[in-house]
Amino acid sequence: MLLFWLVALVVAAPLASKLADQQDNTASSWVPRSAESTRVLNTSDGFRPETMPMVILFAREDGPLTDKDRARIADGVSEIKQLRSHFIRGDETRGPAFDKSGANARAAQVYVPLTMDNDLWNDLPDAVDDVKDKVGEGSDGLEVYVTGPAGVSADLSEAFAEIDSTLLLTAGAVVVVALLITYRSPVLLFIPLISAFVSLYGAQALIYLLAEHAGLTVNGQSAGILTVLVFGAGTDYALLLVARYREELRRHEDRHEAMALALHRAGPAVLASGATVVLSMLVLLASEMNSTRGLGPVAAIGVAVAVLAMLSLFPALLVIFGRWLFWPVVPHHGSADPAEQGVWARMGRRIAGRPRKTWIVTSLALAALALGLLQLRAAGVSNEDSFINKPDSVTGQKVKADYFPAGSGDPMVVIADKDRAEDVSRAVQGTRGVQEGSVGVPPGTKAEHDGKVLFEATLTDPADGKKAKDTVERVRDAVHDVPGADAHVGGGTATLLDMDKATIRDDKLIIPLVLLVVLLILGALLRAVVAPLLLIGTVILSFSAALGISALVFRHVFDFPGESTDFPLFVFVFLVTLGIDYNIFLTTRIREEAARQGTRPGVLTGLSATGAVITSAGLVLAGTFAALSTIPMVAFVEIGFAVALGVLLDTFIVRSVLVTSLFLDVGPKVWWPSKLAHETDARTSSPPGDRGRAEKR
Repeated sequence: MLLFWLVALVVAAPLASKLADQQDNTASSWVPRSAESTRVLNTSDGFRPETMPMVILFAREDGPLTDKDRARIADGVSEIKQLRSHFIRGDETRGPAFDKSGANARAAQVYVPLTMDNDLWNDLPDAVDDVKDKVGEGSDGLEVYVTGPAGVSADLSEAFAEIDSTLLLTAGAVVVVALLITYRSPVLLFIPLISAFVSLYGAQALIYLLAEHAGLTVNGQSAGILTVLVFGAGTDYALLLVARYREELRRHEDRHEAMALALHRAGPAVLASGATVVLSMLVLLASEMNSTRGLGPVAAIGVAVAVLAMLSLFPALLVIFGRWLFWPVVPHHGSADPAEQGVWARMGRRIAGRPRKTWIVTSLALAALALGLLQLRAAGVSNEDSFINKPDSVTGQKVKADYFPAGSGDPMVVIADKDRAEDVSRAVQGTRGVQEGSVGVPPGTKAEHDGKVLFEATLTDPADGKKAKDTVERVRDAVHDVPGADAHVGGGTATLLDMDKATIRDDKLIIPLVLLVVLLILGALLRAVVAPLLLIGTVILSFSAALGISALVFRHVFDFPGESTDFPLFVFVFLVTLGIDYNIFLTTRIREEAARQGTRPGVLTGLSATGAVITSAGLVLAGTFAALSTIPMVAFVEIGFAVALGVLLDTFIVRSVLVTSLFLDVGPKVWWPSKLAHETDARTSSPPGDRGRAEKR
């Protein structure tokens, strides 16, 4: 098995390194697939190459631009027009355009179109730097900003530049700490790390091949999340298996036999957990958003490879190196299991005294925390509010709005039948929120293509704000009413509007489908109806509480203005599909013990046996997602915080207190309609004995 994985690693490593070059970060890989803005984006290729506008802003706050300022601006524009590269189309530079103060103008802006393709995302900061070198930095009171969609996107690209290494290093550090605390072994911790890295390389290689030869779409978002999922979920599965292996080493002298039994008993839980994540991620294929839809198969492949590695490579390594891996606390044959008298065993006995009161109080507390959802503002955030620290591109947008129409630099795009072009143009110009005299055909655009014409219009409000989106709605209503025009409205603002609508639609569709998938897998695994329904209820309650607490923290601690529209969906998918792992680990063990000693004693044994490993796994997963907070983007900080919080709630409250008390209170009926639901009174009421007595019974 080790030889197989070594060969696989040698083959996979070179392919995995090519995944970044295979990413598709063009607009079409993110936008809603059937939205009006997407149709405009696809149709506009016939008029001109897809471009991303860069805006160079010159501004003097203390008075009108001087003759020296104007000369410098003219020199900068002349230098930009000489630029010729794969991305920069210097000959199509427009401007300078001065503000309406005329001779007393305080600001000027220059428009530079950048050619869009798959390489632009990674090379965008360099392209922006090339332009900055030509115009220079601000001096003598003249401020210079590189802004517009290209400037903001360059700052986004730089924010994502180190995401993979940051997440890997942070997750690795958390795994090291968690294993040291749990097993106190300085050697064992390397085996899960090695297996996780091999899993990641294998997944990246397979995804690269599918992207290259089967048309699988991979963008920066899905590639980054792949790292989190493979490393976090894979390590969770490794922790579960090593905990069960350690148990079996105390009962069997032959480590091969111990591993065979550990795989036999823990394997179904790992497979069920992995299947939950894989199938839930594949549900994302039903998304309207291309970015969310593309994430589905990428994440599913990653988790599937992680499951395969943790059920083959990881146990092979454990067996090859033997018991000494656990040094200095080596589990010798016949030694006592410390879990029987550990903190989770004691907690179980306390809950057993008043299980009904425990689950009622816990549920009410979580429900109260869920009221924080009233503070949730998942309606999207502007570029200005997207960054933790405001970069120059965002500052430039704010300054530009003081002198020019706020929507300039990111125009609205309209495509219509050429025979009705004048009527459509008048309809656009007559709509409130469109800058007067701004409707026209941009330079470098074909006058006609396939009987259609393309023209642009400038919005009076910031292109990423609600007022601009409302203007797009009004323009769409106006042009759609022009008979025979077949007019469509696109551009940056229209795309944001369509993304918001598509995300709301996806929330309503994906969340119920994921819950259904989880319910079916739990039902098949536990061979029951009542238990899965109870677990789904705890999942919904936990998710609501995590979102409620997060909303309160975002409003009153972090002072974030709001959340992106896809925030609830991403938190739900990650939290439910990964957080359900802990319920699967616990309840499969409870069912195993219930078959031997009865349900209520089995609950206590299951809690004490899985408590330490689930705690370690929860800390690992929470730490991995918390690493997203190192990215200076509000959306990632919010997702990282909410998922990490939800995982900790699942680990320490939902799994250990709520699920345990519910199963203790309901008793054998939790397994209805299986045979376990019909335990005899004597067996049901038997006290939870120690491990030895349980096995004898």
